[in-house]
Amino acid sequence: MATATVQLRPRVRRGGIRGREGTAGWVFVAPVVVVLGLFLVIPILMAAWVSLSDWTGKGSPLSSKVGFVGLDNYKAILTTDGLARSDFMTSIRNNFYYVLLVVPLQTLLALGLALTLNRQRLRAKSFFRTAYYFPSVTSSVAVSIVFLFVFSSSGVVNAALAKIGVNGPQWFADPRGILQLLLGKLGIVDANSPPGALTNHSVLGLSWWDWLSGPSVAMCAIIALVVWTTAGTFMLMFLAALQDIPVEVEESAELDGATGWQRLRFVTLPMLRPTMFLVLTLGLIGTWQVFDQIYIMSQGDPGKTTLTPAYLSFTTSFKSFQWGQGTAMSFILFAIIVALTLLQRWFLRDRSDEAPRRRRRTLARGGTS
Repeated sequence: MATATVQLRPRVRRGGIRGREGTAGWVFVAPVVVVLGLFLVIPILMAAWVSLSDWTGKGSPLSSKVGFVGLDNYKAILTTDGLARSDFMTSIRNNFYYVLLVVPLQTLLALGLALTLNRQRLRAKSFFRTAYYFPSVTSSVAVSIVFLFVFSSSGVVNAALAKIGVNGPQWFADPRGILQLLLGKLGIVDANSPPGALTNHSVLGLSWWDWLSGPSVAMCAIIALVVWTTAGTFMLMFLAALQDIPVEVEESAELDGATGWQRLRFVTLPMLRPTMFLVLTLGLIGTWQVFDQIYIMSQGDPGKTTLTPAYLSFTTSFKSFQWGQGTAMSFILFAIIVALTLLQRWFLRDRSDEAPRRRRRTLARGGTS
């Protein structure tokens, strides 16, 4: 018998659009890459150079007259005793208390509003959603000016406190910390003459008494403003996530006899974990970068108790013309934000997948589960 042979022709690579997908992709992406390079990457690299130089803001930072000082700007802020270190640590303390209050308060308020507006039988939902979201889209300058009048000595807040027999403070002229005032009211320590154990020992240029002061009265007014203006944005995020939860899940939990609190704790909140992480991350980044309200309402006063790293970086660069130190503060602030975001991500991780993941790693190494 004759054996038939089949001759295979070589596969011809086709041209056309599919043959040039890589080139076409780079053509479409090139404008974005160029824009990001010009307005993001290059400025960051130049800022990194400025933080390592003695540039004073005159002329080009790349000129031969600008000297390289290495890490001297960072040392002046972090390790060298002096005004620069004291001011920066004061701003870190102020911003720490600001974050500690703003992030939980705005998250809880936003979640509460979202849960309320997600009810099926609630009337005028569109009105309430618009009303709660409106402060978030209002100009921060306009809202800050309004709050200056509201928290003035003869403003609405002090007038309301006077109705219940409370003498309101001078909000933007009182540098006392609320923790110091609370300890003084409870008789634990004398706010005017604190114990030497707290004042004679210092950490990073500030005494223990300064670190434990808490947010000042003026900072509390700014905190109230920020919580009121940002809760609406996060409310919409939570509301969108709540509407994505299948109705069958809620109904199944209700048929199983779960109470409202149990459904919230064991059904709703676990399904809101990704949105919760997003809200907390955005809140954390926004609070460490606070600038507008500080610039308009207090400019760091009274007694530098509302000074923040972002505002201090601005004044150091544009007013004191110490651009190296001002830029170094920005990079330190960036490192703080990244570190806290990673810590927050680790804390909010899904622990239910850890055991299977560890088991797979053990098997991959040749061990036993």
